[in-house]
Amino acid sequence: MKLKLAATLAGVALSGLTLAAGAARAEDFVTIPLETTVNAPADKAWPKISGYCLIGAWFKTTCTVAGPDGQVGSVRTIAGRVRELLVAKTAWSYTYSQPKSPIDYHGTVEIQPIDKKTSKLLYTLVYDADALPKHEAEDKAKDKEQRTRQFTGLLATMKAAAEAK
Repeated sequence: MKLKLAATLAGVALSGLTLAAGAARAEDFVTIPLETTVNAPADKAWPKISGYCLIGAWFKTTCTVAGPDGQVGSVRTIAGRVRELLVAKTAWSYTYSQPKSPIDYHGTVEIQPIDKKTSKLLYTLVYDADALPKHEAEDKAKDKEQRTRQFTGLLATMKAAAEAK
């Protein structure tokens, strides 16, 4: 009887958590998919841009890593304040998150082979715009525009590094 009551209470508690966690709505999330063609094969380009803390040099700021550098679970700190957790990694991609971010921010960097001489570099950002301090439609659009501009510049820098001899 006690076991059945405990299981029932646990189920009710879990249902409440599920409902609370489900408060985010798909339309609140913004996705910024960026891509560019790299004039180098993926297997030659990726080693030049896959370093988890290279972003510091590209943004002309500092970057440090805690934990095993470039491995899932490592944390990079950019400019002494932005902390990002490496949450996934493949041979030609990695995904990070900002675990303390109120906007549930995530990014993925990936390279895909096109042919023997070229590849496609992708940088995809996803975040909850509804959690921004101001979240009217105009504010969301301005925020997305600013992030798109910033990361388009970063993508161009990464392309140049990937193509460098």
